[in-house]
Amino acid sequence: MADTQRLDVPRGRTRSIGSFLRLNPDAVGQFAEGIARFLGTGRFLAVQTIIVIVWITLNVVAVNLRWDHYPFILLNLGLSMQAAYAAPVIMMSQNRQAEKDRLMAQQDYEINMKAEEEIKVLMDHLEAQHEMIIQILEHLSTAQVETGRLLGLLEQRGAPAPGGSAAPPR
Repeated sequence: MADTQRLDVPRGRTRSIGSFLRLNPDAVGQFAEGIARFLGTGRFLAVQTIIVIVWITLNVVAVNLRWDHYPFILLNLGLSMQAAYAAPVIMMSQNRQAEKDRLMAQQDYEINMKAEEEIKVLMDHLEAQHEMIIQILEHLSTAQVETGRLLGLLEQRGAPAPGGSAAPPR
């Protein structure tokens, strides 16, 4: 058999370029959330606006300090780099928030399922109590009818009704 490698069997552990860079996903996610939270504030917008205004003003007015002439290529490069890094950081933050939302929804679902089961048990219990009350009322109704019938028989025979006062003998 030829000394060829089989393609359906892994070669073993290979090193990738990024294997040396192992970052804690939670730490990176928290960092991304902090950056995204800052990027979404009015303070960031104000600071960035002030920096851009000062940059342009110094490069237009101050003749001796010009380091970035009119098309402001360096300023555009800086803003482009900021945008290039801000977008993935914001996406990481959104993905982390989406994962939190998914976990919260899963917990809410499980809690709702448990509550539904408990409500079903309570409803079954109430249904059983309702049936028992109906049976008790039926027994009371039957007993009342029978008591009325027995009282009627007693009156026909001339016997005093129970609990009633009998006429004293003369």
